Amino acid sequence: MRQSQLFSPTLREAPSDADAISHQLLLRAGMIRTLAAGIYSYLPLGRRVLRNIENIIREELDIVGAQEMLMPSMQPTELWKESGRYSIYGPELIRLHDRHQREFALGPTHEEVVTTIVRNEINTYRKLPLIVYQIQTKFRDERRPRFGLLRGREFLMKDAYSFDTDMAGLDRSYQIMSQAYHRIFNRLGLHVRAVEADAGAIGGDGGTHEFMALADIGEDTIVSCDCCEYAANLEKAVARFSIEQTGNNNINNTRILDMPERIYTPSIHTIDQLVQLLNLNPKHLIKTLIYRIGDHVIAALVRGDHEVNEIKLMNALGVEQLELADAATVERITGAPVGFAGPLGLAVPVYVDHAVARMEEAIVGGNEQDYHIRHVRPGRDFDMNTVLDLRNVVEGDACPHCDQGRLQFSRGIEVGQVFKLGTRYSEKMRAAFLDASGREQTMVMGCYGIGVSRILSAVVEQQHDDHGICWPEAIAPFHVHLIPVSLQDPSQAEVTESLYQRLRANGVAVLLDDREERPGIKFKDSDLIGIPYRIVVGKQAAEGKIELKQRSRKDTEVLTIEEVIVRMNS
Repeated sequence: MRQSQLFSPTLREAPSDADAISHQLLLRAGMIRTLAAGIYSYLPLGRRVLRNIENIIREELDIVGAQEMLMPSMQPTELWKESGRYSIYGPELIRLHDRHQREFALGPTHEEVVTTIVRNEINTYRKLPLIVYQIQTKFRDERRPRFGLLRGREFLMKDAYSFDTDMAGLDRSYQIMSQAYHRIFNRLGLHVRAVEADAGAIGGDGGTHEFMALADIGEDTIVSCDCCEYAANLEKAVARFSIEQTGNNNINNTRILDMPERIYTPSIHTIDQLVQLLNLNPKHLIKTLIYRIGDHVIAALVRGDHEVNEIKLMNALGVEQLELADAATVERITGAPVGFAGPLGLAVPVYVDHAVARMEEAIVGGNEQDYHIRHVRPGRDFDMNTVLDLRNVVEGDACPHCDQGRLQFSRGIEVGQVFKLGTRYSEKMRAAFLDASGREQTMVMGCYGIGVSRILSAVVEQQHDDHGICWPEAIAPFHVHLIPVSLQDPSQAEVTESLYQRLRANGVAVLLDDREERPGIKFKDSDLIGIPYRIVVGKQAAEGKIELKQRSRKDTEVLTIEEVIVRMNS
């Protein structure tokens, strides 16, 4: 490709609303353009990268026997009601009506559609197992699109679905797809870690792992052990419950066995304010949070230095939605404004975190305005009928899988996830088959997603420098950037054209910068675009010498033309 003909409008400066470095560089390099918040066009260079990513995904999935198909973006919402997800997705599900007022949704995922197809076409065990996949545009009405391609409303995704006769078959499919994912991300040049995760709105109770590209801009917190291979996202991570972790929280280092005592705490509404007023460590306090679950209200207790993990709480309760109660509900349940809730005398179910259950005594809200209560002993002063893991882990917690390890945090971008759905969809949507004995059985499903367009940003976040993008060879828009210093020089023009034709004939993807621009501008654009190899044809062309530079390295080699040809063909 000759760069004078390439539609690749580069920018000297990034737009002011581009916060993530990947968003800035993809805009500046002429890879993408914003149409609306969270909605992007892919210009030729960006589309070439996307196509290379897609090809790697296809190659690896085809190897394991997955079959590519393509399903509609518009989905009748009757299918979502049948599966029970219509209300779960809430406002993120983009709904519309046709001229007959039939409601449709723009698909954020395709479990319902693929289950419908398979249930209508497969009725015998002889046609199972089956793995199908597609690469297609998805739609989610994100509340706050940000970070460019990392959090969009329209995006490109690979979604695959497996159908098996039993859980053992699902385990095999899950393993096959997980191994394929590791190969895919390795070929893409991404540093990825698989972590335990929560299934979220996709559902299923058979287990799930997220594939996280390590990056500081990542929205997800990765929890890992500093000694073993344990890793999970923050929603799923657990800590080993030990005396060292929860401690023997005697206040002021004395053994206090007194009965509960009211203390005056005027205008105190937060843990931080209470800590400052009483000059205490927050681990000596108990936070009481009031939640609404539909028409019901519950209380959750965590230590003052911990945070409620709402995903764990929802999973424990077997519900798919909950929310913090409003101020009026809090006052109705506790008899006090927000900030003074405590567990004593509550007439609603109380769920207690393990760390709270191990406290000897604590300070709690007094359920009375401007008052807290000290010398409160869990189990003596309030019931602990339901004790479970309710909190987010914190750095330094003991690893649940080994005796020596401590948990540490890092940030990551979710680029893929694999789910064991089990019969979550097939049972509700009646996807069944006849086994060898002629008995009807429910299909067992898995689903497997990769954020194709998100990978562009994830790669750039991991592989860039102060000058621009550093694309891995496998997905770069071109393999070689050929730059003549001056096409007015006959020797340079002749060598440049010869190199261009010979490399192309050998199947090398070459971008020839034939623009009438100063060399400095050409070099800056080359660094910005990030093509892996740059060949510079300069004054030594008449002597048969040219420069070769790898984008990811600082040094430059001076080689003969034939040496460069051999190197680029190897």
